[in-house]
Amino acid sequence: MHVILFHIGSFEVRSYGVVVALSILLGLGVATYFARQAGRYVDHVSGMAIYAVIGAILGARVWQVLFFDWSYYSEHLSEIFMIWNGGMSIQGGLVGGFVGGALYTWRYKIPFWDFADIVSPGIILGQSVGRIACLLNGDAFGSPTGGNFGLVYPPGTFAYDTYQSQPLWPAEVWEGQWDVVVFALLLILKQRSWPTGYIFLFYNILYSTGRLLLEFLRGDTPRFAGLTAAQWTSLAVIALSFILLIYLRMRPARRGEQSQEPLSS
Repeated sequence: MHVILFHIGSFEVRSYGVVVALSILLGLGVATYFARQAGRYVDHVSGMAIYAVIGAILGARVWQVLFFDWSYYSEHLSEIFMIWNGGMSIQGGLVGGFVGGALYTWRYKIPFWDFADIVSPGIILGQSVGRIACLLNGDAFGSPTGGNFGLVYPPGTFAYDTYQSQPLWPAEVWEGQWDVVVFALLLILKQRSWPTGYIFLFYNILYSTGRLLLEFLRGDTPRFAGLTAAQWTSLAVIALSFILLIYLRMRPARRGEQSQEPLSS
């Protein structure tokens, strides 16, 4: 675990930023591949990514401030916009990224659900790599295992400041692995035809289910009525996704939308 990879003069190159940048590039590359394979939206993937990244940064910070650390930021309002200090929420980043992507599709008159289906595998694969950033940074960590097994974080990380040298559950590692499983499941699901929007909603349900369960191992977030903010968010996303599955099944197809075609070999 290395918070700082190296220095360029007095400038610190942090592992978190480097890995997040790589995860964005990987997700963008995978999304472009599937867009090219589908034969549509190839020229829009990079443009959408700009909107999504801006929305993700704003959403991740807002989520972190309001739902995870409001007790602190309510007394330190000047630090709310210091995104380099205090963390960002991946779920807030996803919500903000989806809003940014939706704005892009609205501006350029692209069918949102069809576009979301195509880029979903790229999103979840990028998330899996992004969790490596959390491991290197020593955040999104688990609670103490109570035994002699688990991750032991070094001094200088948030995990060490909280639990010192106690072994912790590898919550962020297992989440990254679950994201890879979700990526594989989406590829399997894409082998058959589904109503437009279903692949995107399957992604939301699968990821949120894993996040809901793994949050029971987390040791860095407060709980409200027995659940963390991430668990409440996951439950809301799962419920909304099932409602939308029913809605998309019942509504007539709109012009420009296409059902997901099976991947060609």
